[in-house]
Amino acid sequence: MTIKLTGGKIYDPANGIDGEIRDIYVRDGRIVAGTPDTPITQEFDVKGKVVMAGAIDPHTHIGGGKVNIGRMMLPEDHSKDPVAHTALTRAGSGHAVPSTLLAGYRYAEMGYTACFEPAMLPANARQAHLEMGDTPMVDKGAFAMLGSDDFLLRMMAEKADFEQIKDYIAWTMHASQAIAVKVVNPGGISAFKFNQRKLDLDEANVYYGVTPRDILLTLSRGLVELGVTHPLHVHGCNLGIPGNVETTLATIRATDGLPLHLTHIQFHSYATEGDRHFSSGAVQVAEMLKKYPNISVDVGQVLFGATCTASGDSMRQYTGAKNADPKRWVVMDIECDAGCGVVPFRYRDKSYVHALMWAIGLETFLLCEDPWRIFLTTDHPNGAPFYTYPHLIRLLMDRSFRKEMMLKVNPDALKYSTLPSLEREYSLYEVAIMTRAGPARSLGLKDIGHLGAGASADITVYTDNADREAMFTTPDYVFKSGELVVRSGKIVKVVNGATHVARPEYDRSGIEKSLKSYFDRYHTVRMENFRLSDDEIIEGGRGQIVIQPTKARTQ
Repeated sequence: MTIKLTGGKIYDPANGIDGEIRDIYVRDGRIVAGTPDTPITQEFDVKGKVVMAGAIDPHTHIGGGKVNIGRMMLPEDHSKDPVAHTALTRAGSGHAVPSTLLAGYRYAEMGYTACFEPAMLPANARQAHLEMGDTPMVDKGAFAMLGSDDFLLRMMAEKADFEQIKDYIAWTMHASQAIAVKVVNPGGISAFKFNQRKLDLDEANVYYGVTPRDILLTLSRGLVELGVTHPLHVHGCNLGIPGNVETTLATIRATDGLPLHLTHIQFHSYATEGDRHFSSGAVQVAEMLKKYPNISVDVGQVLFGATCTASGDSMRQYTGAKNADPKRWVVMDIECDAGCGVVPFRYRDKSYVHALMWAIGLETFLLCEDPWRIFLTTDHPNGAPFYTYPHLIRLLMDRSFRKEMMLKVNPDALKYSTLPSLEREYSLYEVAIMTRAGPARSLGLKDIGHLGAGASADITVYTDNADREAMFTTPDYVFKSGELVVRSGKIVKVVNGATHVARPEYDRSGIEKSLKSYFDRYHTVRMENFRLSDDEIIEGGRGQIVIQPTKARTQ
């Protein structure tokens, strides 16, 4: 069976195609080379329409304990977007923290075909993968959290052999079925348990004597030498604190050429100018990114309305709990791994602080010149729910609309941002980089994020509409592995996506000897039960496992 999409305007940055009129041929779930005389089973006339690969969200909280806590804390959230049980779809609900089923439906209806959970505690990996497995329509993967876990900090404090540390990183990725590694407030979650209420880049954890800089360099070097494609995914120190841009700049300078991905950079780009001692540091961050090509970022854009912040950064969530709206919050410890904080929140356009956060995110997008190193996220649900992406894309592509929106926010905030002076408008090609080709390259996804021969046929087709929000809200067609799953923005077939993992080589016997005695002494689960099997991920027809290639190398 061969499907043909005829005459679309193709935006495929991975293959250098910028709005060219081409046909796309699909056979057995993959894009294939074709000619005008290729026998066609089914044809879709997409003349004049915009054709891109399925979109990829590289940072969205869709699985794990904190998401479930958010669902339980906000019963009123479930009444805002209910979906009834039909012959095709199952019931779901939720606005800021949608249910697993609804998250999959809503992503697909926007043209997304892959999503990655960025903060999976290894101790909670089984639940995270079960939730992701229950999320239909999209491929998924998860980043294992390290950097505040007791075992790593003990090894660093004892100056363990670096090969052993690498083995522990790799063992954790295998055990938790992760595609990458994330560090959240490096060492800070642990330090909070010892009554430290802040931890800057070169400030030592009072118990282990290890600094965030030490942790960042150790984990980043380990991943490079293990051959993991995605750089260390970094939620840095001092999130949300005025003046934290200096810590962010220092973190970038500290990399010594090692690759890092700085996540939700908006929350780490605050300066201290003005009477309120709160201003934008986006210009400094953008200038630094020009000088350090080893750094990539996603933004974590704030958009106005009710949401729920959910983070492993218990230190910062504890501080922010006083601003909870409604007045409920949870901050908790999880085994010896890390912590968790869930705080409902409402961003208000008339608030000076919230308006400035909104402006800083947009500044960051518009000032960063290389779209291959900046990805479109709201840090769902921390900055806003993911289905606000079409609105965000319009803000970036439509200067007049952006200026119209600026008239609605606190005017004092804009005085401490360069946003009013920025005229840039993103192109469709740049949007395709930020939402498809860039995340795919960063994560090492060879089969998705592009439309070349051999790629999985994850394809989204849009009507080219000057109202970019309307355009990206309701695609004409979405294909998942060659199957039509969305027509005119509505689900027409429910499918399951693959789970992407990375499995770097390591000395299993050596590290497991140390880990076995550690688990027996300190953990509430046996080491053998800590590991997550392949069968647990794919049972019940939840889709296949795709192993991303790794190649061990030296720095």
